[in-house]
Amino acid sequence: MPHFLDLHTTDRAALRGILDRAAAMKAARAGRPRGAGDDDQPLAGRIVALIFEKPSTRTRVSFDVGIRQMGGQTMVLSGSELQLGHGETIADTARVLSRYVDAIMLRTFDEAVLAEMAEHAGVPVVNGLTNQSHPCQIMADVMTFEEHRGAIAGRKVVWSGDGNNVCASWLHAAAQFGFDLTFTGPSALDPPDGPVGFARAAGRRVVIERDPLAAVAGADLVVTDTWVSMHDSQSARERRHNLLRPYQVNERLMAAARPGALFMHCLPAHRGEEVTNAVMDGPASVVWDEAENRLHAQKAVLRWCLGL
Repeated sequence: MPHFLDLHTTDRAALRGILDRAAAMKAARAGRPRGAGDDDQPLAGRIVALIFEKPSTRTRVSFDVGIRQMGGQTMVLSGSELQLGHGETIADTARVLSRYVDAIMLRTFDEAVLAEMAEHAGVPVVNGLTNQSHPCQIMADVMTFEEHRGAIAGRKVVWSGDGNNVCASWLHAAAQFGFDLTFTGPSALDPPDGPVGFARAAGRRVVIERDPLAAVAGADLVVTDTWVSMHDSQSARERRHNLLRPYQVNERLMAAARPGALFMHCLPAHRGEEVTNAVMDGPASVVWDEAENRLHAQKAVLRWCLGL
């Protein structure tokens, strides 16, 4: 079953094919109304379940709109509506849903929930985000970089801040798309060993640099994410702010990168915390293209999963 669970578990050639399809689908829609359907309507007569244990703006809207543009229908469900793993096992839920829908997108906390859903589903399962990774986001990010600067292979990407799930997927992408990655942030928030090891095993240069100005020297792309989660307590937020304040992406940091370096943020952004307004709204920022490309990348992911 062609699930899309993570970048490091998906064939490298398949990932490149998905991005090529995404770029072609985006180009084919140029100048058309947002609500207009794609010409070939590949999802006509198909239904995709969108399951959200975690709240979402971009993931929910981009998947919903993309499926509708391709002629399909969506069923949007919250974790509380399904009670995943409570009262009925995830495996049984997967088996039941597979009798009703053609694919499942799951945005959840624990990666084990995603894995169990995929193991027992009879239809493709797509990772909409877990606490460990966010592969759809990084597919959109790589697409965005290549739209603006050409091939990402051989480039230097710098992650500034918390080595979280999005950072982990960037490390997976480094191996699969052939670029180097430097992490700059406090040691308490280093990225996990698994993704670091995966990138290094593929021959990519992964550097941990505590000095953010030194880290961004020669960078083609600087990426960050929010410092806090909506689930963090006030005391946890304060501790994280104190740890991460030196790693804010501001004008001084971007000026130390390579001329023409881009800035990305998966959003939502806490302006004035992990990034300044001047950078978010400045010429280096491609965050709005990045957000739009979630739509196109995910449409291509679904087509790959369904063999369309």
